[in-house]
Amino acid sequence: MLTGGELPALVLIDAVVRLIPGVLGNPESIFEDSFQEGLLEPPIYTKPAEFRGMKVPEVLLSGNHEKIQQWKLEQALNKTKQRRPDLLEG
Repeated sequence: MLTGGELPALVLIDAVVRLIPGVLGNPESIFEDSFQEGLLEPPIYTKPAEFRGMKVPEVLLSGNHEKIQQWKLEQALNKTKQRRPDLLEG
């Protein structure tokens, strides 16, 4: 339940505007959005590499793009299997 239509309107505007060329810094970003490949997104990390005892997985710091993509796919598959197994059917 929302008190007005302003917030839903802003969400809709944001979702549509990001499809306009030049709005996103990297136009390829829209192809990595959740559900684009039929899977939930893998975990997303930012700096610092360690925060409150939690560390970014070494593979993400390795610079090996092939291994990073494989790790992201495995994580997305596991997350989807746990939370939305219906997306994996068929």
